[in-house]
Amino acid sequence: MLRSWSLNLNIKNTSGLAVYLQIAQQVVDEIQRGRLAPSTAMPGTRDLAEKLKVNRKTVVLAYDELIAQGWLTTESRRGTFVSANLPSFSAQATPTKLTTKTHAAQTTNTIQTASSYHPASPNTIEFNDGIPDTRLIPFDILSRAFRHVLLATAKNSRLGYGDPKGVHDLRQAIATMLNMERGLNVDIDHICIARGSQMGIFLAARALTKPNDYVVVESLSYPPAREAFRSCGAKILTVGLDEHGIDINALEKLCKKHAIRAIYVTPHHQFPTTVMMTAERRLKLLMLAEQYDFVIVEDDYDHEFHFSHHPVFPLASTDHHGRVIYVGSLSKVLAPGLRVGYLVASKEFIQQCANEVMLIDRQGNSITEQAVAELMASGEIKRHIRRTFKVYNERRNILIELIRNELSEFVNFDEPNGGLAIWLRLNDGIDIEKLVKNALHEQVRILPASLFSESPLNINAIRLGFGSLNPAELTEGIQRIKRAFMA
Repeated sequence: MLRSWSLNLNIKNTSGLAVYLQIAQQVVDEIQRGRLAPSTAMPGTRDLAEKLKVNRKTVVLAYDELIAQGWLTTESRRGTFVSANLPSFSAQATPTKLTTKTHAAQTTNTIQTASSYHPASPNTIEFNDGIPDTRLIPFDILSRAFRHVLLATAKNSRLGYGDPKGVHDLRQAIATMLNMERGLNVDIDHICIARGSQMGIFLAARALTKPNDYVVVESLSYPPAREAFRSCGAKILTVGLDEHGIDINALEKLCKKHAIRAIYVTPHHQFPTTVMMTAERRLKLLMLAEQYDFVIVEDDYDHEFHFSHHPVFPLASTDHHGRVIYVGSLSKVLAPGLRVGYLVASKEFIQQCANEVMLIDRQGNSITEQAVAELMASGEIKRHIRRTFKVYNERRNILIELIRNELSEFVNFDEPNGGLAIWLRLNDGIDIEKLVKNALHEQVRILPASLFSESPLNINAIRLGFGSLNPAELTEGIQRIKRAFMA
């Protein structure tokens, strides 16, 4: 197909971001600017590579990334096109800075999560909500890093008070990782270290909301996140979701009815349903945030474990108006007990989060933060991710096969693109409360959908986390669940 124009992109060798990611990000930017409209024919990979003076494989990688994310589509013998399903864009509005609000409200709502269950017997197999396997923790590598940091700290007497935003080296390492691998463009002043992603969500809630602000969550979502906002006095509104992610039309109706302050989402692997939000809905969500003046809190809790193709860029990578607060974690990569999370936002918002840290515990654990920074700088964390990725992918495939072979008459499901859990929808007529009780009798614990819902109604679905179970445990666990269905 003849293209009557050539696409000009600005590739910077000094940007620190991989060239194929630069190409992909700039194409996304041009789509959002309206320069590349839906159904627009893209230049061929050979022509674009020649234009940019890069290897053709680099352009192929960029196109593959954009196709996987839903920005581009391919048509046999015709070429590559901007997806026809994306919305049209007009000229961009003036960037808006996040404003911060103080509050004095405190609530005592009980967080209804899996922890509400009574302790299980030692022989019980637990399909949790997607916790990693602590048996895979690289204890020797961790211990070396901690010893080295402790010795260096003792030598230099650096155990005094530090920056509440976190250790400089760790913030720099995280900024480099986000810029290189997730398409963000941030420096250390845009990052605040937290003790895990939950603390990051709480800090965002504290800095964002005041009593009676409206905050939106999906009808099935992460309960501690809901309660973090509620504890700050927010009024929680819910919106539905489907196989493409959040119901954007329902969200817009809420926006017309209420002054929404923020929305909390997990677009990469929706918690708990594992659905990945499509590019179309991501764009519309960003557009609604701009139109109705609300903030998006993006929880990217298990970005590293994406098995079907390259992980999609976070919402934060395409946020040009300061509307997204990005929350991430290293706890699932290393160990849940090593509480290391982070927030990414504007400098002003990060300073407000640092002020909140001063009120909570003054600063984080500088020894842990410095040790993790060393592991990131040395490449040990990246190597560990590669090792565990293979293990978790194998376990995912084993569980999918077990469900198909043993539970197909009771459930249906969609293979998740990533994450450490699978969402099972029970067939009509199955009593989920009875199933949960029967499962405990068979010494296997499962998490019903009601644990993740704001509504008191039962929802016939369960979330099976597989990360913490080896193949033998997965096999035995599914056999026990099958007996629970048949009881």
